[in-house]
Amino acid sequence: MLTPSMEDYLEKIYELIHEKGYARVSDIANSLAVQPSSVTKMLQKLDENEYVSYEKYRGIVLTARGHKMGRLMKERHAMLADFLRMLGVQEDTLQKDVEGIEHHVSPATLEALQSLVLFLQSHPDVLSSFLAFREQSSERSSP
Repeated sequence: MLTPSMEDYLEKIYELIHEKGYARVSDIANSLAVQPSSVTKMLQKLDENEYVSYEKYRGIVLTARGHKMGRLMKERHAMLADFLRMLGVQEDTLQKDVEGIEHHVSPATLEALQSLVLFLQSHPDVLSSFLAFREQSSERSSP
């Protein structure tokens, strides 16, 4: 199993702060299925890189830089989920795939995917044609 990256942590901290108004080490650990000690180590790295302001037992505050990066991670995650949803990928598979894709795709590819999502959203007839094609293709390939 892959360990969560700095981006995963920033996205989760951003999400928790927006949902609850705060993010605690235990909340982050539970959400990312990691040990609290791992969260503490990552918070120290994020603090060193000026994404968060972290003092043990005091809480976590996103810096302007951390807030911007957390928002971008959240938006990227949502865009990839929207894209896979448009393609008809099942929700349980979709979330696993988004996690795999978002850290292994270049910014240029993400930008191209964003353009494709926007195009398909503004041209639902094209998306319907694709989905019909996909359905016909799977019917032909089924025994």
